[in-house]
Amino acid sequence: MPSFVTVVARPLGFGPGRHRSAAFTCAALSGALLVLSFPSLGHPAAAWVALTPLLVVLHGTRSPGLAFGLGLTTGAVHFAGTLPWLTQVMTEFGGVPLPVGVLLNGLLVAYLALFPAAFAVMVVLLCGRLGGWALLGAAPVWLTTELGRMWLFGGFPWELLGYSQTSVLPVAQLASLFGVHGVTLLVVFINSAVALALVGPSVHRVRVLAVATGVLGVVVLFGAWRLMDNRLVRDGTPLRVGLVQGNIAQSDKWDPARRSTILSRYLDLSRQSAADGARLIVWPESATPFSFETDPDGDAVRQLARDTGAHVLFGSTQRRRDPVSRLFNAAFLLRPDGETAAVYHKMHLVPFGEYVPFRSVLFFASPLVEAVTDFSPGASPVMLPIGAHRISTAICYEIIYPELVRRFVRRGSELLTTITNDAWYGRSAAPHQHFQQAAMRAIEQGRYLVRAANTGISGVVDPYGRVLARSALFETAVERRLLRAFRVRTVREAHLHRQHIGRIQSRIDVLKVLKTSRHQTRAS
Repeated sequence: MPSFVTVVARPLGFGPGRHRSAAFTCAALSGALLVLSFPSLGHPAAAWVALTPLLVVLHGTRSPGLAFGLGLTTGAVHFAGTLPWLTQVMTEFGGVPLPVGVLLNGLLVAYLALFPAAFAVMVVLLCGRLGGWALLGAAPVWLTTELGRMWLFGGFPWELLGYSQTSVLPVAQLASLFGVHGVTLLVVFINSAVALALVGPSVHRVRVLAVATGVLGVVVLFGAWRLMDNRLVRDGTPLRVGLVQGNIAQSDKWDPARRSTILSRYLDLSRQSAADGARLIVWPESATPFSFETDPDGDAVRQLARDTGAHVLFGSTQRRRDPVSRLFNAAFLLRPDGETAAVYHKMHLVPFGEYVPFRSVLFFASPLVEAVTDFSPGASPVMLPIGAHRISTAICYEIIYPELVRRFVRRGSELLTTITNDAWYGRSAAPHQHFQQAAMRAIEQGRYLVRAANTGISGVVDPYGRVLARSALFETAVERRLLRAFRVRTVREAHLHRQHIGRIQSRIDVLKVLKTSRHQTRAS
């Protein structure tokens, strides 16, 4: 009886006699499925088979050069379909002509596509050395390339594959143990198992699928148990939080004629929130249409805190001269007496938004280069005190960096907040993708997450990833929720932290000691 590979795969170009065009079609299909794994048009189910077409053709490929081209195709389709809104931002707000905007976006897409290309080459080399079973090693290889994308040249970790499952709560709970990277490993492993079942020996097909199903089943059972346990919504100290979504169009934000109206809107909505019992009021990034500390209108915000008896967290700019003048994208926390409790400076700046990398060579994009004011990055993850409690905030793009939010929690953050201005992105997929990634931080750290966005999406996510409140785009809104601040880790989380992270850190520390000792020996 003909196998599935003989009847279906070979006519599609998967078998030994496939045409190169069919292989590139499969690679492009993987890219398209990756696009459809994320909001706002996609569905999480697409992620479970997104890499399968690429892996199937890689299984029969022996040329690293061809593998590079296939992976590059997948990456180009994937990132071109995920990041089209960047062109709109550069042309509408950066002042560059459409062709230049397309070129700049294309350069970024080409760079990001190098990571799937590297993945494809490594998979082919592994298969050549270890045989077809090496497909099951695709997951750690893919994760390695994602980590490279996260850290090289400042990093651009937008929509790592694990984020596709943020809304699939039983699966997403795996992030409470291993972060979003653990979810990525699971998704790619299932893809590789499906691919191996399609092109591997038929005698092992059932076994491979059975193992993959078993692994997925264990993860889902763990996730279901964690959701039913639900202890994190019962522990901790109650704290009523109010979110203010001012809904200020980007074109109006710095218009002097609109300044008084913008400030009045935020003050009125905040008083409404405080009247309903909010003890912490959160405004978005760059909420004040002026530099808070140096403008007389800053006193109105301080008076708001005094009148309401609430803490007020909001975004504004701050300039320091110590001794060189530096400009920061900052988050201010005011105490109920109106005084500044703490100021956090954004650490991960947005390329082409808050600084221009390779400024000297981008002569062809002079309007964009000249329009961008260079901000200075913050030096440390500052905690924000609310009475006896400490919270943290990530500004805009920072929330997609898992390690930064982890540092906040290690320093004692009991509640995660993020303030952002997604007005730049219009009604594109970007605000939905940004909210999705922020929600994963709540699951990873076992903390409530509060998100205030200028034009949306604002919302509240519980420690299990359940969205408790979510505003629509481009509406003026106030959200109020009773949350809980967690002073310490639960016993279970502390145990898992020691077992799974502590061991890794101890090994790293040992390596550091050995390296230091070797340097000292050489020096002596």
